[in-house]
Amino acid sequence: MSIAKILVVDDDKNLLELARTKLNAGTYEVTTALQGQEALEAVKGGSFDLSIVDLKLADQDGISLMEKLHSVNPDMPVIILTGYASVEGAVEAMQKGAYTYLTKPFDARALVWQIARALESRKLASENQRLRGLLKEKYDFANIVAKGEKMQRVLEAVSRIAKSESTVYIHGESGTGKEVIAKALHLASERKDKPFVAINCAAIPETLLESELFGHEKGAFTGAVRSTKGLFTQAHEGTIFLDEIGDMPLSVQVKLLRALEERQFYPVGSEKPVQVDVRVIVATKKDLADEVKKGLFREDLFYRIHVIPVRLPPLRERKEDIPYLVDHLLKKICQQKKKEVKGLTPAAIQKLVLHDWPGNVRELENTLEYAVTMTEQDVITEDLVLQAKVETNLATEDSGIQTRLLPTPESLKTLREARADFEKAYLIRLMELCEGKAAKAAEIAGKYRADFYDLLKKHSIKLDDFKKAN
Repeated sequence: MSIAKILVVDDDKNLLELARTKLNAGTYEVTTALQGQEALEAVKGGSFDLSIVDLKLADQDGISLMEKLHSVNPDMPVIILTGYASVEGAVEAMQKGAYTYLTKPFDARALVWQIARALESRKLASENQRLRGLLKEKYDFANIVAKGEKMQRVLEAVSRIAKSESTVYIHGESGTGKEVIAKALHLASERKDKPFVAINCAAIPETLLESELFGHEKGAFTGAVRSTKGLFTQAHEGTIFLDEIGDMPLSVQVKLLRALEERQFYPVGSEKPVQVDVRVIVATKKDLADEVKKGLFREDLFYRIHVIPVRLPPLRERKEDIPYLVDHLLKKICQQKKKEVKGLTPAAIQKLVLHDWPGNVRELENTLEYAVTMTEQDVITEDLVLQAKVETNLATEDSGIQTRLLPTPESLKTLREARADFEKAYLIRLMELCEGKAAKAAEIAGKYRADFYDLLKKHSIKLDDFKKAN
């Protein structure tokens, strides 16, 4: 653990020597300065974790010096030393950014304790800033892969509604990134510095969900050995994200409706209401309008949450994003696995583009993770992608995800026939994605335009069949 560096500024040499002796004993590295200018030069020339500044210096006042020190190192805590007659000045210093103050003559133990508090506070602030930076890096709009038109429209809509306080209703299949969009909404809102609290309503048993959401009092039920704040309370002034709200039991739906309407609720076992200020984002893979018709979801709650709908397209509808997603996910996976994989072969990319991805981006990520783990080369080949797909499909069969079965030996075509079928299917899908623009399609396929036209001719594929009507 690194030793904290402390700067002590006072025009009293005896006090400086006393501070040096006491703080050196506390395993701090101490630098002293008799004048403000000397202290300023020291901070400009080195990195300090904390400064102790006398309020009344011979050449300038301590508040002025503190402001100059903060202009060089804004995050450095400053403790002000003052006489009893100048406590008002010390309070003014705190209003202008000092961490705290001590009156002279000070107790050495009190000084060491305040230093420890200030350094811990700085450490926590630094860690919070780092975590916010990591969160922003991961969930900021600029880092959401959306090269295609459909996802671009989604992000344009999300950027417009982020600043509002309206409830957002995100609908999309599993694996489409609903929580990613919810976090991006939070980070782009006025509540970005407040909590983001998420819960998967399908993952909590009905008997516990109400308590998780609204909290409970001690003794409210068996096992409630202490009072607990619910997620709504934890999200106060921030955002609460209710994922898979379509799986919320009807008994909890009525209580959620009341909480959304009144912005207050009763914790389980309490007779005292709790008021909260939260922005609500919900998400579901179900068709809630259909669930309402079936009597599985309350109609009044549906209209309460269905304020600003956002539909996330499945991956099969945004295949133009797949090469970019592959690049993005591959970098992340390689960093996690500490492996160097440069990329995928063109044939491997083509296989990924042609797959329908029932598990969406999550399934694509799982496939790439398997391929990165198993490859012994610096590129991922078509064979390895096929192997990854077989393994991930087998792994998901038990979870109810529909997968393509491997053909039997008797049903297999010749290699030449299979290659021709694949080539034609690839070209047709590519022309659909490029809306008949041969130049763009040729570039994606990695072919010269003339060679690409020859391929289209070989398979009797006509450009006009794919061009949008004006």
